[in-house]
Amino acid sequence: MSIDILKAKKVFKEYVKNYNPNDEKVKIKISHIERVSQIAKKLAESLNLSKEDVELAELIGLLHDIGRFEQIRLFNTFVDKDSINHGEYGVKVLFQDGLIREFIEDDKYDDIIKLSILNHNRARIEEGLTEKQNLHAKVIRDADKTDIFYVLTVGDKKALWEKEDLSNDKITEEIYRQFMNDKYIDYKKRNTSADILVGHFAFVYDLYFSESLKTIKDNNYLEKLYKRFIFKDEETMKKYNKIYETAREYLFNHYN
Repeated sequence: MSIDILKAKKVFKEYVKNYNPNDEKVKIKISHIERVSQIAKKLAESLNLSKEDVELAELIGLLHDIGRFEQIRLFNTFVDKDSINHGEYGVKVLFQDGLIREFIEDDKYDDIIKLSILNHNRARIEEGLTEKQNLHAKVIRDADKTDIFYVLTVGDKKALWEKEDLSNDKITEEIYRQFMNDKYIDYKKRNTSADILVGHFAFVYDLYFSESLKTIKDNNYLEKLYKRFIFKDEETMKKYNKIYETAREYLFNHYN
């Protein structure tokens, strides 16, 4: 039994009707999910994966953030540490509550779908996955991060950051150290909106495929994101400038 992606898209459209269509966060998330699904499909095609794996990547893209809608309804935030882990909650909605069978009747892909969703928003992919599980976890992570860059450059600041103005925020020393030295951000250590912003710049360290790096570079996402923010605190602005320069240098060194 093959994946019926058109049916899955219809189910998705019906599911999101349960949530306020005028809520800016809901709007952002619906459009993000639809784009990620297409990015995942194109990425899988660029890797010359089988038709089955291309369709599976597209389906995982459609499902990866399904937990976001209850997160928005219950907590009105995108910040997991202040609410719920949206990846884990998405797995609950799909597999404990049984919604997955609305999207796809065959259960043979369940483990790959489940592990891809669980790992898409973790700092690192868990160890012990099979080659195919690991591949799909990488595809959805890249597709998700690629579109998050786009969203952050054009999206409504208040909906994304809980406030319109980040100029009084500060980048904490630990997050700055992690970015510069570890090339890795521990999400649980982020304390300010500016810290979360730094975490997004750190996405460049966590892209697996050259196609993803190319998209970030060709669309000037780093520069566009950088230019959206100015910090009043002089030390934070110095850190911010250095973070941008370091991320840009990394991107250009790793994609020619």
